This record gives sequence, C-alpha cells and structure tokens, in this order.
Amino acid sequence: MEYKEYGSKNNDTIILLHGGGLSWWNYIDEIGLLEDEFHIVIPILDGHSNSDTNFTSIESNALEIINFINDNYNGKIKLIGGLSLGGQILLEILSKNPNICEYAIVESALAIPMNFTYKMIEPTFNLSYCLISKKWFSKLQFKSLKLKNSLFDMYYEDTCKITKDNLIAFMKSNSSYEVKDTLSHTRAKVLVLVGSKERPIMKKSATKIANLIPNSELDVLQGYYHGDISINHADDYVERIKRLVR
Repeated sequence: MEYKEYGSKNNDTIILLHGGGLSWWNYIDEIGLLEDEFHIVIPILDGHSNSDTNFTSIESNALEIINFINDNYNGKIKLIGGLSLGGQILLEILSKNPNICEYAIVESALAIPMNFTYKMIEPTFNLSYCLISKKWFSKLQFKSLKLKNSLFDMYYEDTCKITKDNLIAFMKSNSSYEVKDTLSHTRAKVLVLVGSKERPIMKKSATKIANLIPNSELDVLQGYYHGDISINHADDYVERIKRLVR
C-alpha cells in the first residue's frame, strides 16, 4: 500500500480512504481545504493504480492501515474518513481497533451483502474488461458515477491501470462485505453519511451501521448520489469534518 501525505506532520492527522476504482484524487479538493490545519494521509488501496500490492480483501487492507497507524502515530489519530470500499475498510478498522481514532466519517458504505451482484461480477467483467481502455466506454462509466468533469483524465488514466483480477477482487469484496458486530465496541464519534438518491440497500446499510455504533449520527444527504459529498461537494464535506472534531 502506498501513502500520499499533505500538510504539516505537527498537526492532527486525518486519514481518508478512497472509493473502489478511484484513487487519492477522490479527495483532491479536500486536500486544499484541510492541509493548513491538518496532516492528511491518503492511502492508495491495494489493487488500485500506483499501489504496490494486489487486492486480496477488505480485512487485509484494514490490517495494513492499522499497522501503519501503530507504527507511525502511536496507534491513534484524530479522524478517519472513508467512501464506499474505503468506508467498508474503515468499518473493519473500527471493528478491529475500537480506540484507533477519535472521530470517523463513513460515507456510502455497503454493510449488507448483495449476493446476486456478487455472482454477476466475474462474468460481467470477463466480458467488458477489454472495453475499459476505450475512452468512449470510460466516459459512459464516468458519467454513470456522476463524477465532476474535471476528474475524468485522472479517472481514465488510473482505471486503465487496474488489472481485471484486481477489479474483480475488490468489486466482489465490496458486494459481499457484512459489517461485524464488534463495530459496536468502537469509542469513536462517528458520522454516517448516505445520499437520498442512493439505492435503498445503501440507506438500509447506513441505518444498520448507525444502529451498531453507540456514539453515531446518521445524516441522509438530500439530493446527493453515491459518494457525491466527498467527490463533488468538498466544501460541505470539510465543513462536516470541522464540525465533528470541534
């Protein structure tokens, strides 16, 4: 796992975990808004462009980040945020280490397995993976994700570098992940975010997560899609971070 860092190490540390198929640029606008006040670390998750390791599981990514925090920050940091796959890794981190951070933001994280989707991932990508390098196809995928236009070049470049095996691996892990009961042991104050325009299973997942975590708040973001706030509305996301830690 590779790590990108911004801001002074003398400031409180925040770790942000990007979504599946994305990269550090998931938080490109947040970096500029936060780096004067915080030390920001963005791991490039296993199996993604410029990572040094193939993707094996959500659990292995969580352990890697726990070890990184133990080795570099005496086992505890200020805040961890995570979107989608990154949000699931965050849930796993909180489940394994209840004291690892003071605050957390879980955004659009699936916590209920989607068995049919899981079964369809491998045959679907076996057929369509050859199209990923085609710019017209990538533009269609990009549009469906509702990412802002300024991110397309980075999205296209990084998507082309993800191998089929890694893509299948993290998509299957994403669709089959089930939140652990030990999540209830976390001592972090947690903000759970989900868009009002997300699929019903995502809203059910957000409710399940919030119900498991004793010190949590669920915020349904009106008019927002999957990952909308951190990717397209950095000002809103950063305001919630600052409100949470203050």
